[in-house]
Amino acid sequence: MSSRDRILGRIRRAVADGAPDPAIPRDYLPVHGTRAPAETADLLAAHLSEYRAKVHRTDEDGLAPLLMRLLAERGARTVLVPPGLPPNWLAGADATRVHDRAASTLYELDAVDSVVTGCALAIAETGTIVLDGGPGQGRRRITLIPDHHICVVRVPDQVVDSVPQALPLLDPTRPLTWISGPSATSDIELDRVEGVHGPRTLEVVLLTGPAE
Repeated sequence: MSSRDRILGRIRRAVADGAPDPAIPRDYLPVHGTRAPAETADLLAAHLSEYRAKVHRTDEDGLAPLLMRLLAERGARTVLVPPGLPPNWLAGADATRVHDRAASTLYELDAVDSVVTGCALAIAETGTIVLDGGPGQGRRRITLIPDHHICVVRVPDQVVDSVPQALPLLDPTRPLTWISGPSATSDIELDRVEGVHGPRTLEVVLLTGPAE
């Protein structure tokens, strides 16, 4: 008998009596404090900045010029585009569009300079962006392999205060990616290295106004 079989056998014996699962207490605070929507957006921006993400603010009229400028400052010659990204977002960008294709290899994705996506929602108290693979976000790998990710968050529609507020709004059957700042890790001596597990540079655009 293998170690795996022994472990699974113990689990089966432990649950064999059919007893109901123990109740999980849910008496924690769903949110810490009361905030106006503008204050929630400010908190999100502050926490994203603490995680070394670059935060920008604009409205619908300023979005296309802002994205054009960010890509130009990055020197991006190519930009990866999810299938459902609004076409007007990149209307002024000079970078060549690269479409999110299932057939794309890791080497092809690694050669892309930037990726622009929307998001499912953002959490202010933790400075977290959540992606769920929706049409404006594309497959998970397109936001993990390119070195530069620009993510657009609609304010206030896509911003919540806390994780307990976020979870009921997310579909657990979708491929959820939780992002708090650019990819980073540290060794035992706390030397920080960025870009190991995802983009080295994360730029978040807080877009005011409702979706069109």
